[in-house]
Parts: sequence; structure tokens; C-alpha cells
Amino acid sequence: MKIMVAIKRVIDYAVKIRVKPDKTGVETTNVKMSMNPFCEIALEEALRIRELGLASEVIAVSMGPQQCVDTLRTGLAMGADRGIHVDTRDTLFPLSVAKLLRALIDVEKPQLLILGKQAIDDDCNQTGQMLAGLLNWPQGTFASKVVLDKQKQIITVDREVDGGLETLCLDLPAIITTDLRLNQPSTATTMAKLDSGNGNDVDGDNKC
Repeated sequence: MKIMVAIKRVIDYAVKIRVKPDKTGVETTNVKMSMNPFCEIALEEALRIRELGLASEVIAVSMGPQQCVDTLRTGLAMGADRGIHVDTRDTLFPLSVAKLLRALIDVEKPQLLILGKQAIDDDCNQTGQMLAGLLNWPQGTFASKVVLDKQKQIITVDREVDGGLETLCLDLPAIITTDLRLNQPSTATTMAKLDSGNGNDVDGDNKC
């Protein structure tokens, strides 16, 4: 089984945000960037599923300018098997990202797509739901626990709702968005980031 994980490059959560002088957006020049924390959780969950022998490959996907390759390298250092960079300088809104992911899914044929429930820069919390609608796949949002049954081709998701926890049983292929309490991501060490001999690679040919 193949798992695809969408990861986003955002301003690091510990950085103090500064608005541009012309008020057109947030200052990103010479600002530390990192992987969106919810995306780290999504990737960690995919890697744990693979470690259990329930998946054969984990593919990380990032969209945006060339600098997103650095975020993909972090994903590879965490343990992803392969990275795909969709190279674009256009502003990507949730529906745009969902449509690009749908196109990649048509090519890669994953049975499970895991995303962070939201990005800390725009807080939209829309991409996973939009993609599920485009694909007509079942979805489990705000996941705090995920259990995969490969033989039965189903996945059980505990999701956090206002009243507590709700448990869903989804047929594969499916889409999951992750909440904070799903897991604690591993730290990708500097040595792992510098190790280019682990067989992992970033595919830069997927450009839009």
C-alpha cells in the first residue's frame, strides 16, 4: 500500500510574525521557515503505519517555490521514501492545492492520503475536505487516533469533535487530516538531513 502525505513550508512557529510596511502581507525575507507542525504529525503517522508493515511506500508532496525542496529534504530525513515537488510561484489557495493533489493521486495511485488539518499560516482547514469531495473518497478529519486494517481494507479514525470523540470506519482509499494529539513527531537530525546515501530522493520533474 502506498501513502501520500502533503507537507507545507511555512514560517517557523517560534518566529515572531512581522507585517510588511505596505500592509500587503507577512514579511518572509530572511525569516526562518520550516515544515507546518500539523504536516509533521501527518508524516509521522504515515511512517508509523509503514513501520508496522502496513504500507510499502511513503511519498511526501510539497507545492510552491524552489525553497520547498528544503522542506521535502526534512521529510526524507524523517523517513519518507520519496519526495515530489510541484514547482510554482503562484499563490496557492486550498482548492488549487486540492486539484493539484488530485492530479498527483491519478498518477501515483495511493490508497491513503494524510494531511495536517490546517496550516499555521492561513489556518484554512479546507484542503483535505475539498480533496475528499473532488475524489469522492471517505474522509476522517481532526484524527487523534488511526488504526489500519490492511486485510479488510478499512481504517478506523478517532476524531476530535466539540462533544468529545467520534469514531469513524472508512473504506480505503481514504483521506485523513491530523490533529495535534495523534502523535509526537520524531526529530530529523542534522546528520540525517546531510545523508544523501539513504536511497531517498526528491522528484523535481512534477512542475505546474
